[in-house]
Amino acid sequence: MYKVTNPATGTVEAVYPSATDAQIEEAAARAEAARGPLKALSPAERSALLHRVAGLHAERREELASIITREMGKPIAQSRGEVDIVVSIYRYYADNGPGFLSEESIDAVAGGRTVVRKEPLGVLLGIMPWNFPYYQVARFAAPNLMLGNPVLLKHAPQCPESALAMEEIFRDAGAPDGAYVNLFASNEQVAALIADPRVQGVSLTGSERAGAAVAAAAGAELKKVVLELGGSDPFIVLDGGNLDQVVKLAVGSRTFNAGQACNAAKRFIVVDEVYDEFVSRFVAATAALEPGDPTDEGTALGPLSSAAAAESLQVQVDRAVLQGAEVLLDGGRQDRPGAYFKPMVLAGVTESMDAYRQELFGPVAMVFRVRDEDEAVRVANGTPFGLGASVHSVDEDRAALVADRIEAGMVHINEAGGSSAELPFGGVKRSGVGRELGRYGMDEFVNRKLVRVRETARA
Repeated sequence: MYKVTNPATGTVEAVYPSATDAQIEEAAARAEAARGPLKALSPAERSALLHRVAGLHAERREELASIITREMGKPIAQSRGEVDIVVSIYRYYADNGPGFLSEESIDAVAGGRTVVRKEPLGVLLGIMPWNFPYYQVARFAAPNLMLGNPVLLKHAPQCPESALAMEEIFRDAGAPDGAYVNLFASNEQVAALIADPRVQGVSLTGSERAGAAVAAAAGAELKKVVLELGGSDPFIVLDGGNLDQVVKLAVGSRTFNAGQACNAAKRFIVVDEVYDEFVSRFVAATAALEPGDPTDEGTALGPLSSAAAAESLQVQVDRAVLQGAEVLLDGGRQDRPGAYFKPMVLAGVTESMDAYRQELFGPVAMVFRVRDEDEAVRVANGTPFGLGASVHSVDEDRAALVADRIEAGMVHINEAGGSSAELPFGGVKRSGVGRELGRYGMDEFVNRKLVRVRETARA
């Protein structure tokens, strides 16, 4: 189940055994045993641990980057960039975590002294995806280890080597035994862990189907979940005042990481007055991108993560065309070794087509012509997803008014989304529940314990 299949070649390069039930039990027991030692560390000591974790990621940058380039096809320059943002996340929580843990005083009506203290919940299970193998884990692990919650980490089956590399970093950084444990678990073992009374919460980044299954299992056990699921983010263009920059942002957002990002721009909604010019430039710039060897320093667009991913995306595109979508830029699955997929641009996608409400997880863009802001908002919100969005205009006030009407967890004005350690990340509707990153990332799996001391009359 856990193996490295190089998506640039289709070659299976390494296979790792799945965990036995006995190994899963041992991992859960180690994590439970780590609760006391991890909680006993002062905030300053946990901060020092995260600083060491960040430093080891930085020291091993080249090794870590090459692993994920081989595992899931990310161009090497982008792989290095992923390691860099991971370093920033661990350092952010190391620097700010102690302050986030400060107790809050409440002025109670009845007088006395009342505070709310933030304490760890206990062992957490993280279920992480393949598209950002280090970054997704850091978003979950950094704030929760700062809180004092031990982490059981089930990574994607195609990322076993990056999973082992992260576990080694925590071990080398001196984390208490059991504070961070990697699991090569099966779906059945994951279900058993969710039901295990030692596990207090679950965080998943992945598909809607996986999110629904995990939420149902956790709900049956009355356990907290954080779900970061899919997205079909709108990129709204209101005017042509800065079209060169807007087109550059559009192409970059749709093709970065081969278009395999939940918060990538996927639907380009353009007002009628600039639609033709935007589309002409967008198609030309996208057509100039040729998928290439991800180990090459100059490659900007690598293969998709797997042959299965490329085939699934092709099925979605073929169905959209069969249902009446217009192909403005042809491409698709390449007849060559590996999981290469040339970028495509589709127009004329209507509400009657499946693609209108789907997430196209790869370098396929949909463009929509709209009359005005009202229609732009209607199209933008006409999706089951609500992760991110961006609005582009030289009139920032106008863009801000449109942004206020978008149903999403994150809206960017004159930039194409992205991520940073201090910015809360998450969505609404079928894009998930909860938030990661920023101070909100430490507010999910926490016991906000009320401690109240009543005033007593002195003798």
